[in-house]
Amino acid sequence: MAKDTPIYARRLGEIQPFRVMKLLARANELEKQGGNVIHMEVGEPDFPTPKPIVQAGQQALLEGRTRYTPAPGIPELREAVSSYYRSEYDLDISPQRIFITAGASGALLLTSALLMNHGEGLLMTDPGYPCNRHFLKAFHGEGQLVPVTPSTNYQLTAELVSRYWQANTRGVLLASPANPTGAVLDQPTLRQLYELVQNKHGYLVVDEIYHGLIYQQTGKRRNVSVLEVGQEAFVINSFSKYFGMTGWRLGWLVAPTSAIEELDKLAQNLFICPSSIAQYAALSAFSAASLEIMEKQRAAFAERRDFLVPGLKKLGFSIPVTPEGAFYVYAGLPPGSGLSERFCDDLLEQYLVAITPGTDFGFHLADEHVRFTYAEDMTRLAEALERIEKALG
Repeated sequence: MAKDTPIYARRLGEIQPFRVMKLLARANELEKQGGNVIHMEVGEPDFPTPKPIVQAGQQALLEGRTRYTPAPGIPELREAVSSYYRSEYDLDISPQRIFITAGASGALLLTSALLMNHGEGLLMTDPGYPCNRHFLKAFHGEGQLVPVTPSTNYQLTAELVSRYWQANTRGVLLASPANPTGAVLDQPTLRQLYELVQNKHGYLVVDEIYHGLIYQQTGKRRNVSVLEVGQEAFVINSFSKYFGMTGWRLGWLVAPTSAIEELDKLAQNLFICPSSIAQYAALSAFSAASLEIMEKQRAAFAERRDFLVPGLKKLGFSIPVTPEGAFYVYAGLPPGSGLSERFCDDLLEQYLVAITPGTDFGFHLADEHVRFTYAEDMTRLAEALERIEKALG
């Protein structure tokens, strides 16, 4: 080792880069060179933040609401989120249990800091959102990956959790709808998982950041929260996806009453507070005008999904489970396509279509899969299918 080579924390050697960001950077380079890139790689809605939210943010700036707020968030927004659970889920959640965070990532960071002891882990799906296990690693924990397949709707089941539970397992991390598969957990499965984890004296963390973007309606409501089956779960949500506030960096965490004091302490030390401007803007996210806009956007996402899935199948991609939520399609590559990273690189360089390799989301059959985002309009999706057909030759 060279004398001046810096020695950083050993944990960094166990944290893989987020490949999609490298793809995005290369796609942006190609655009600067004049390339007409179709972006199907990044998990970001293409719709702008609804106008009422933007106007509320502008008004907050004019009113000088730029100072520190309480660490768990402004009381008005915590009350608004509580009211949203009442109207959307028929749940009575105390505002004191709701922590406004710097994006859902902030909520995951708080939860990881709260739950992880050295060498412990949470069970989670493979494939799944890669940053989850990296958050745990930052606190000397580990993501205990469980291979999932279409046979279980790419989700964990009580049987899988029982089989893979280890002596150092601290609990389970679920996502519904899931990234990259768009798979949704129904209430009976959530109940089984919740009760199993409770019986094992573990913790259940559920990522619900794509709630609102669910397309198969069952009963009077689309969204099913784990909080409907038990109040001891930790629930992570976000203003980024359904509410279209990605760059505002705002999310929330619903925690059990027993965790309030410790989470407050962590939030004070790790973040001071979330963005004040984003919080005041988000007060308008639950207005009738904003919700009307977001429901139209949800309908557009559903239309895109229903166009893209059969189009990809026609080209030879394997999609055994139609995604029920989010805005992703996780697809098996057509036979003879090679490995996913090489396929994605070639598709971008030669045909200017950016998609994400399966290797970004885990290890189980990852080289055989890719993820498509349908956060592009129908014209662009149709053009993307034409380019992909040419790439497949």
